Amino acid sequence: MLAALPLAGRLVTGDALYCQSALCRQILRQAGDYLVIVKANQPDLLWAVRTLFVHPPPGEHFATAISWDHHGDRVETRRLWASTALAGYLEWPGVQQVVRVERVCVRRGQTTRQVRYAITSLGPAVAAATLLGYVRNHWAIENRLHWVRDVTMGEDASQVRSGAAPQILAALRNTVLGLLRGAGWTNIAAALRHYAWQPQAALAVLGLSPP
Repeated sequence: MLAALPLAGRLVTGDALYCQSALCRQILRQAGDYLVIVKANQPDLLWAVRTLFVHPPPGEHFATAISWDHHGDRVETRRLWASTALAGYLEWPGVQQVVRVERVCVRRGQTTRQVRYAITSLGPAVAAATLLGYVRNHWAIENRLHWVRDVTMGEDASQVRSGAAPQILAALRNTVLGLLRGAGWTNIAAALRHYAWQPQAALAVLGLSPP
């Protein structure tokens, strides 16, 4: 699906589902860059990145950035650490920097903390503050997208687990969401009900004519 997109000079961000070496290699072949979240689906990669930040070698220097947000009774602090120390060691296409991001949220006296790790093909010329902005924007998109996919489109209830099927279904859901939003819908649940009752209108969204 990425092969059809103009990626030259663009940054592709993705969650752990898209942390795949073949996908990152394809992005680089198309002259783009990537920034992807690393989780347990890539255990060796996660171990290497986490170890660097938990047990840094003597003299290791991390580029850092911090941001704050205040929304009503919620205060969020985000901190990012970035390093090029693993660029020559990881067996991963084009990786230049590894990243640790900590998000602390304080709301009504309750504190929650989340730590994520990421890798990127962006080199050290891209500042830590810029990386933090990319991660923050990705989280905003991810939260907006995943809520609709998980709840409205029933992804959490899906029993599909084998092979590439979960990735294919996720891509199809993303395509549907893109089509609906492109058609002017902001309430996806209402859009799904509308087209369920009017399949001919759904064909029109796809640029097709009813038989």
